[in-house]
Amino acid sequence: MSGMLDPLFRGSPVDAVFTDTATVQGMLDVEAALARAEAGLGVIPPGADAAIAAQCQAGHFDLDALAQSAAKAGNTAIPLVKALTARVAAADRDASRFVHWGATSQDVMDTGLVLQIRQAVALVDNDLGALEGHLARLAKDHAETPLAARTWMQQALPTTFGLKAAGWMAAVGRARRAVAAAGHDCRVVQFGGAAGTLAALGERGLEVAAALAHELDLALPDLPWHGHRDRLVALGAALGLVAGVLGKMARDLSLLMQTEVGEAFEPAEAGKGGSSAMPHKRNPVACAVALSAANRVPPLVATLFAAMPQEQERGLGGWHAEWETLPEIFRLVGGSLGVMVGTMAGLEVDAARMRANLEITRGLLMSESVVMALGEALGRGPAHSLVEKASRQAVTEGRSLGDVLATLPEVTAHLSPQQLAAALEPAHYLGMAPHFVARALAARTSSRDA
Repeated sequence: MSGMLDPLFRGSPVDAVFTDTATVQGMLDVEAALARAEAGLGVIPPGADAAIAAQCQAGHFDLDALAQSAAKAGNTAIPLVKALTARVAAADRDASRFVHWGATSQDVMDTGLVLQIRQAVALVDNDLGALEGHLARLAKDHAETPLAARTWMQQALPTTFGLKAAGWMAAVGRARRAVAAAGHDCRVVQFGGAAGTLAALGERGLEVAAALAHELDLALPDLPWHGHRDRLVALGAALGLVAGVLGKMARDLSLLMQTEVGEAFEPAEAGKGGSSAMPHKRNPVACAVALSAANRVPPLVATLFAAMPQEQERGLGGWHAEWETLPEIFRLVGGSLGVMVGTMAGLEVDAARMRANLEITRGLLMSESVVMALGEALGRGPAHSLVEKASRQAVTEGRSLGDVLATLPEVTAHLSPQQLAAALEPAHYLGMAPHFVARALAARTSSRDA
């Protein structure tokens, strides 16, 4: 059911994969494929498959009536199979005897879900790939653009915006690989019959299962997995990882967008990020969506984990708990991905403001650099104590650290004015930041080529 907030928190192509119509169509695709597989093997009469497949269109069914019936039946497959059988019977009574032949409701629902997962994972992967690309560009373009690193929410040392973007990029790449691996593992048919033995099909059960998998272009697992939900849970966990990675990115960006910081911004757009009371506001709307998903998805993933201990061969309640949970995870992650792809595609980076913010501590940001420059002559401990004392004096007297240091004989005896100035220059204290960016970009290229 769509709602007023869907365009804000969801609103990605993934949504279309998990509509009620799409879910019903997934189950009907399984029913049609099962009929084709069984007819091809001679398990059901030739021609019955065509009669069954002709009715396997979601548009033929009253979804509201199915929903009402599902409330009594306990799942949606039972009323759907009854309605499908009735439609086939109206056109071909003999063929109607072979609808859902040898299957159980969980076979149809689980395999239908797998078909939806295949579509959704491809969409998520496309967006993750696009996001990786935008972040790679930012990392490359700003590999040597200095800004203040923040630790414990305070300015620490200089870093580069390229390194920050490279960190986001690398995390996205790891999450992308996790989703791809989990999605691949989920691409297996579910076909076990009433209790996972396919007893209703006698000696033909495994043949039918293999033919069904072939029809749907899915893998045939070693055995049915009705009560074993680890594949789906692993996928949910991987999607939770994506939500968290995007949340980290959104948290960083929203802090960079603060008025007092103003170093990077979501792309400007008419009507975006405004306030009903304050015309000047430029709120981080995309970040809010991603952070919301990062808060909402983990409890949903926990629901999947909590539902894993399912009873015996087919579970009661745990299976039911998955039905809305995994699609909602997909939809929230899809929405978060959509806004972050757009944000990083048009991210506004203010390098001048980054440079200005490096100066607001009046040199205190560079205290470690000075310690290391003096440490060669004084030793690290004495140098640290000396610079710490000078830093306190600079704060107390409202002076720059450089001015204070230039008056101390212990400093001038070992550092010339040029050496002191170099030690206080942020662009000279970026360490391996540009090299780390290059390594991250090279690793991304290597993983794509592998």
